[in-house]
Amino acid sequence: MPGDLGFQLGRFLVILGVIIVVAGLILVLGVRFPTLGFGKLPGDIAYRGKHGSFYFPIVTCLVLSVALTFILWLISFLTRR
Repeated sequence: MPGDLGFQLGRFLVILGVIIVVAGLILVLGVRFPTLGFGKLPGDIAYRGKHGSFYFPIVTCLVLSVALTFILWLISFLTRR
């Protein structure tokens, strides 16, 4: 039905908006409270040389991946019929 498609699209956009707002709040709080360690977890690779530096937040990427996977799984689980 055409009306059902509009409802599903609207619900998807609301969920996407909530995810974007939460991500924005996390980024804002991460800047204001650097002691939270977002982006500077143990295991992140940081190399500072004489002529340059290299930083790769591998553990931060893993934590974010697990968190996002859980959130998307939860959304999928709650929207099943």
